[in-house]
Amino acid sequence: MKVKDWYHIFPSNTGLSLYIWIIFCVLPFYFIFRATSPVEIATGIVTTLIFFAVYWLTFKSKGAPVYIGMSIEIVINIIMTILFSYVYFALFIAMFIGNIKSRAGFITMYVLLLVTTVLSIVSASFFNYMIFLNHLPFLIMTILGVILIPLNKRSRLKQEALESQLEDANQRIAELAIKEERHRIARDLHDTLGQRLSMIGLKSDLSKKLIDARPEDAKRELQDIQDTARHALKEVREMISDMRRVNFCDELEHSRRILDTAAVKHTETIEADFKNIPILIENVLSMCLKESVTNIVKHSSATECMIILNESDKDIFLKISDNGTGTPGFNYGNGLQGMKERLQFVNGESEVHSSDSGFEVNITVPKVLRQIEEE
Repeated sequence: MKVKDWYHIFPSNTGLSLYIWIIFCVLPFYFIFRATSPVEIATGIVTTLIFFAVYWLTFKSKGAPVYIGMSIEIVINIIMTILFSYVYFALFIAMFIGNIKSRAGFITMYVLLLVTTVLSIVSASFFNYMIFLNHLPFLIMTILGVILIPLNKRSRLKQEALESQLEDANQRIAELAIKEERHRIARDLHDTLGQRLSMIGLKSDLSKKLIDARPEDAKRELQDIQDTARHALKEVREMISDMRRVNFCDELEHSRRILDTAAVKHTETIEADFKNIPILIENVLSMCLKESVTNIVKHSSATECMIILNESDKDIFLKISDNGTGTPGFNYGNGLQGMKERLQFVNGESEVHSSDSGFEVNITVPKVLRQIEEE
């Protein structure tokens, strides 16, 4: 055993402080030195040292030595109770009994400790009636401890074991879910992108052969290649969107809560039918809204904010403005730069206006994906 682990000879997770257990270790010597006979004092010191030595050895043992050591401890507890009116070794033993995993072993040692403790207290009361009378509340608590501590300890260990099994099961489920998701993505990529790319490859070879001899047929094949590439791109985008879909209405509600928490008054005007907005564009708009509101709360010191979303036949327009402390001639930060990059992915554009009267972000996204879908 390492020096730094010396304290493990005391029961852990008892609900009691380590210092209380140390007091229980020192307390028997108080009772021992109350004896008048040097022989009794020597006997008490030796018996106490033997108890702690056996307790430590038992704590580090498994199997039959555990039951042998606990039997010795119970005998020492009886001797200390009868000779010196010290009954608190029973609490050490009670805590140890709670660690026994075998049901038969637990019941045997539990009953043995309880019976011997009660009998030794009753027997010792005939010899030191006044001492036991003065210590009656502590004796009652000791007996209750002998009854409850093993049961509580055993119940706690069972609960910890079940929690550990549940945690392992949850981790296993999560690993299986990740594995299944990877397989699903692989199947989707194979079924969509793989077939489309194979077709593009075949038609490319055919176009190469027809380009000189039959130019018109080659043009038709090239047109088919272009259409196939568009469909492949659309399917991949839809697949990505399904993996991580961000609902604009949910993000708008989240933004409202953030603005309310920051004491920023806000108005929203939403004039768009999300059924007509492609999923990928809705994701990008939701991310842009989130980034803009975050900037307002963190950097603008604004007291008012306005959010407008509307759509036309070809475009979707999102405007987020505030009355905060704008900065003329500002530079794009990481957040706005990330917003700009997301918009480029869907051919969108952003314009940012900053002045002493506030900050404004204008976002325009063409409904190209919907047009491709319709085609």
